Amino acid sequence: MSAGSDQLSIDTPELVSIEMPLAGIGSRFIAVLVDTLLWFAGFALVILLFSLLAPAIAAFNKISAQWAVAFVIFVVFLFNWGYFTLFEAFWNGRTPGKKIAKIRVIQHSGRPIGLFESMARNFIRYVDQFPFFYAVGVITMFVTRQHQRLGDLAAGTLVVQDREQEAPLWAESGSRTFTAASFTPREAPLEPHTRVTLPVTGIARLSTTDLEVLEGFFARRLDMPLDVRQKLAERIAAALVAKSGLEPPAGVSTETFLEAAARDLRDASRLK
Repeated sequence: MSAGSDQLSIDTPELVSIEMPLAGIGSRFIAVLVDTLLWFAGFALVILLFSLLAPAIAAFNKISAQWAVAFVIFVVFLFNWGYFTLFEAFWNGRTPGKKIAKIRVIQHSGRPIGLFESMARNFIRYVDQFPFFYAVGVITMFVTRQHQRLGDLAAGTLVVQDREQEAPLWAESGSRTFTAASFTPREAPLEPHTRVTLPVTGIARLSTTDLEVLEGFFARRLDMPLDVRQKLAERIAAALVAKSGLEPPAGVSTETFLEAAARDLRDASRLK
């Protein structure tokens, strides 16, 4: 893996290089601003509900009141730390603010982050926020090559831009050139990927990293010699089969199988 000032290059086990733009301070600021506003709105709602229940709580003994104070302290902690931790761990490295800013958190290897990495990077968030509104974090992002704050350095994570899912070159509705409409289209393949149905249970075992590998292959396959292209397609297909349990349907080429898997995986990612 290598990185320029604003670009991250990850070499996958399938020998496909994936370029991922690093998120800048501007997009991260927008994400934090949106998340902070949502945080305050949610916390204000909890305080409002608590104030409405306060008279009823006061009617009980002091032990109940102490429990109420403990509950408020817990809610403050949950909102301040759990908001970012749980969203990033279980929503593909994104919070609502990151989704709006079109960025997400990944591991340094390019894989999605888990609960441990999310807990680590957000625990250090308290230090990054010192002395006011992420002053330490901003300084750290300026001096690190990959725009990492202290939490990212501690957890081994990066924040990258979420690439838009572009329409694939093989889609029936797209064309590769501006003059394509002037010519009679060739006859469609006998087994196009749009007619291939793959089990949902197998697709569910795949991840966004697998989709990025597939898209990297599709973006470069036209520039490859045919023998290299075929061997690489077979290698990627074998890795997907071993991971997901999917099998190419009878009579379907390896690349058509990969196109169908990418299509279903892309649709599944949009539903998350």
